Amino acid sequence: MPSLDQFLEEQAEQFESQLCELLRIPSVSTKPPGSDDLAQAAQWMADRFNKIGFAGEIIQTEGHPLVYAESPQVEGAPTVLVYGHYDVQPVEPLDAWTSPPFEPDRRDGNIYARGSSDDKGQVLTHLFGAQALVETEGLPLNLKYLIEGEEEVGSESLTSYIAKDSRRLACDCIVVSDGSQFAPGQPAITYGLRGIACFELRLSGPSRDLHSGSFGGSVTNPANALTQMLAALLDENGKVQIPGFYDDVTPLSDRER
Repeated sequence: MPSLDQFLEEQAEQFESQLCELLRIPSVSTKPPGSDDLAQAAQWMADRFNKIGFAGEIIQTEGHPLVYAESPQVEGAPTVLVYGHYDVQPVEPLDAWTSPPFEPDRRDGNIYARGSSDDKGQVLTHLFGAQALVETEGLPLNLKYLIEGEEEVGSESLTSYIAKDSRRLACDCIVVSDGSQFAPGQPAITYGLRGIACFELRLSGPSRDLHSGSFGGSVTNPANALTQMLAALLDENGKVQIPGFYDDVTPLSDRER
């Protein structure tokens, strides 16, 4: 049996070839549910999990399918849930690309294609890493994978699935590799991310233009009111002023700072 390092070296070319296979699938999640491209990418992922001895399956949703996989049980070992996504952003404008977005291009030691670093490359790192351990030293823990196809459009199906089947996803920790590192050879562990809150604000004003000579100063201009409201959201140091905004935020420790 080869050592872990030997296995990784021997399989490097094959791993890269499989990454390119996945990158060639144009799994743009803005396409409507039932898209052949998204279904193909999900099936590709499930098949790879099954080939390394994991229990991989497709979970159909009202949107794009989820991929779920589990490693063979290791009694008494911790369980890690790996999250990722196989969908990608749209590729327009095409004339801004040096090479076709879904035809991987090797340049200066890098692979350029849509999804190579968000998030197909990272997902396969976790898959190939697990395969390498299975083929050499054996897995020291239990692995679960949840790979979605709607990360770039809001993860609506993922949210619904987690609420419905949370027991199946029970784990000791979750690993998400959908970020960046500072520089080559200088990995980063990201353990906190900002969320996003979207809302629509509508202001009503006069139904017609009002002459500033007669109404200026006595009737509030909606544009002025809006700018005052927006400016009041933050103080001079950028701290959010909305009451209760920080209630569930864990303060950073001195060590973290």
